[in-house]
Amino acid sequence: MEKRFRGPPLEQPVNVKSVSKAVMAALTGIAIARGHLTGTEQLVAPLLNDKMPARPNERLGRLTIGHLLSMQAGLERTSGPFYGRWVSSPDWVRYALSRPFVAEPGGPMLYSTGNSHLLSAILTRVTGRSTLALARAWLGDPLGMTIPPWTRDPQGIYLGGNNMQLSPRALMRFAELHRLNGRLSGQEVLPPGWVERCWTTRTSSFFTGDGHGYGWFIRDGLGPRRFYAWGFGGQMAHVIPDLSLSVVMTSDAAQRSGGAGGHAQALHDLVENSIIPAYAT
Repeated sequence: MEKRFRGPPLEQPVNVKSVSKAVMAALTGIAIARGHLTGTEQLVAPLLNDKMPARPNERLGRLTIGHLLSMQAGLERTSGPFYGRWVSSPDWVRYALSRPFVAEPGGPMLYSTGNSHLLSAILTRVTGRSTLALARAWLGDPLGMTIPPWTRDPQGIYLGGNNMQLSPRALMRFAELHRLNGRLSGQEVLPPGWVERCWTTRTSSFFTGDGHGYGWFIRDGLGPRRFYAWGFGGQMAHVIPDLSLSVVMTSDAAQRSGGAGGHAQALHDLVENSIIPAYAT
């Protein structure tokens, strides 16, 4: 079932904001399966050696792909009040790596789009292809999704974790891909076990208390377990495996606040108090 209250047609790509982080997690899993990366324990520093500070903090040497995926890098955030300074810098990768450590790698969740952008830079380097090309080849083609170009940094690297555009129907196919454990229409798109790894709680959100895995949040204790990708202003993909149910929502981000309350909470309430009960009966 689908419903459009206002806005563009449901097949038109729209800015899904930080739902893009779940897309980056999917691309990272595919890159590992294809041998471009050795795994989530692979160290970041050797992959981005020329972008490291002149006198790097020793903790940069312990930073892994998994820490970037789970938002446990420990580096000062580049999201929220820090976002403007980051995207105004001449080199987004170098800037993200030069942030001071405010926690240990593997410590608490520090939500930061810079982490996802480092993944985009790494994928571009290890494959020799742009993140746009990878997204189209590894996800767009097998899922029948149109993926237009989106924001790039001054070095031409596609922004990891923000401003990607997907239509609500394409987002539904992406959600269903995860509900079906990485297979869609009989085709294996994500490697076996990757969805489970993305949906394994590794830390928790300071803003909501919900768990967080690799690019996805996990909500327990309010009905059936729910996994969701979340973007500023009310962009959401929800997967409820126990009900064989996926729900996606897009909103006009320019008209909505980006915080955990307000419109975002209203969308969570809609899923929990209306859609899930209606579907479960």
